[in-house]
Amino acid sequence: MAIAILIATPVFFVLSSIFTNSAAVWNHLATTVLPGYILNSLLLIFGVGIGVLLLGVSSAWLVTMCRFPGSRLFEWGLLLPLAAPAYILAYVYTEWLDFYGPVQTLLRDTFGWNSIDEYWFPDIRSVWGAIFLLSLTLYPYVYLLTRVAFLEQSTCTLEASRSLGCSPWKSFFTIALPLARPSIIAGLALALMETLNDFGTVQYFGVDTFTTGIYRTWFGMGERIAASQLAAVLMLFILGLILVELWSRRQAQYYQTGNRFQALNQFQLKKLPAILAGIVCLIPITFGFLIPSGLLLKMTLENLDTLFNSEFLNYALHSLTLATISGLLAVLIALIMAYGVRLNSNSLMRLSTRIAAMGYAIPGSVIAVGILIPIGRLDNAIDALMKSTFGIATGLLFSGTIMALIYAYLVRFLAVSLGAVESSLNKIKPNLDEAARSLGYGATRTLIKVHTPMMWSGLLTAGMLTFVDVMKELSATLVIRPFNFDTLAIRVYNLASDERLSEAAAPALAIVTVGIIPVIFLSLKIAQSHRS
Repeated sequence: MAIAILIATPVFFVLSSIFTNSAAVWNHLATTVLPGYILNSLLLIFGVGIGVLLLGVSSAWLVTMCRFPGSRLFEWGLLLPLAAPAYILAYVYTEWLDFYGPVQTLLRDTFGWNSIDEYWFPDIRSVWGAIFLLSLTLYPYVYLLTRVAFLEQSTCTLEASRSLGCSPWKSFFTIALPLARPSIIAGLALALMETLNDFGTVQYFGVDTFTTGIYRTWFGMGERIAASQLAAVLMLFILGLILVELWSRRQAQYYQTGNRFQALNQFQLKKLPAILAGIVCLIPITFGFLIPSGLLLKMTLENLDTLFNSEFLNYALHSLTLATISGLLAVLIALIMAYGVRLNSNSLMRLSTRIAAMGYAIPGSVIAVGILIPIGRLDNAIDALMKSTFGIATGLLFSGTIMALIYAYLVRFLAVSLGAVESSLNKIKPNLDEAARSLGYGATRTLIKVHTPMMWSGLLTAGMLTFVDVMKELSATLVIRPFNFDTLAIRVYNLASDERLSEAAAPALAIVTVGIIPVIFLSLKIAQSHRS
């Protein structure tokens, strides 16, 4: 319970700011920038929602229910865009598609154009460009959950639809899609939460949203309370998405019978349908991973002598240190909480774990605001107490420290670890606990000697997922990081903001490379679990 309160404190603090009086600043925001924040956020939600549904659902159906050349490769390849944060794609595609980039330069050389007035080219730095890139990086959430739903659908139900003369498309729309709807909505909700959380992409493209507004209000205007109130409004958007997802689950109930792990006779696609299926699956992989990674690798190799220097190693060390500590602590805390629920599964314990897990739905910028304000007040209180008692000025003990940054990561990503740990722990039968107790093992010794070795794969997955999420996190790191303590993500952001994209290639490529590891690991585990 204490852990849940500690994790949830930043969220509750942000919500409490709604009742703080800052009428003058808030009225100024409401009459100037707030309508733009709301409009752009709604446009992003709507556009990205359509994009991730089209890409995620169609590709999941094709690789799960159809056989065509390369379909087995696409099963895990479609997860690769998850390794590349959207802000890295924003920097790469801007370099590639900008006026002086290779694409427009080639067009001008080919057709003899001399200026932008002689032709039209879509502006990647726009809300539509942000929608395009966010869709490419976030559709794997929908693809992953939808594919699992298709894999677990009853063979009998789908075979019955075929025996009644349903074509592949008719079976998809009338049977498979309704059965998978809860998983599709869950994946969509995750993708839209990440859309509202994005900072690097929208800031670089000049699209004003709540995340950029929070940062600008805090650092540009120095209005911490107004920034926390903007964060509270953003949380209301997130809460709305969560309620929509829960409402969707309650609206209809779908039940399945039969052996869900029985192999389904897949549709064999040939000639034109096979080619079209391959193109549909190849498009998101190509634009969401292959092109950006290839361009990053090209820029890195062209500047190899100057990029991998002592500064790069220093940034990499910072990122690895933060990610490793956060990953280990997240696994440890998740293990304690999950095991506590196993030992005492009352409503209070279950509620505590759910409260602790809600941080993943909260944007990093909101968590940063919810941490810095109370920590700042705590620092000031300690400083005042030490001055009055001992005449010693302590200054800022917690604000702007690694401790505060790791706290933010735990609030944000504990849910990732908790989900993996709970899943592994729930697979261990309770009679093993009873057997261990009969041999004289206490609860702690049972966890260490019996459960932990059996859960090793789940613990590794939890730590790895948290590690990669911390490596990619930008908004919380940007606000809370200690002075002169930049990570790879911050380095990429700073260089890209200065239009030094070639120098940003190496740290960006490092982040993408690290992100590939859990993507492949996760895909292999899914494939093994449904083919065994």
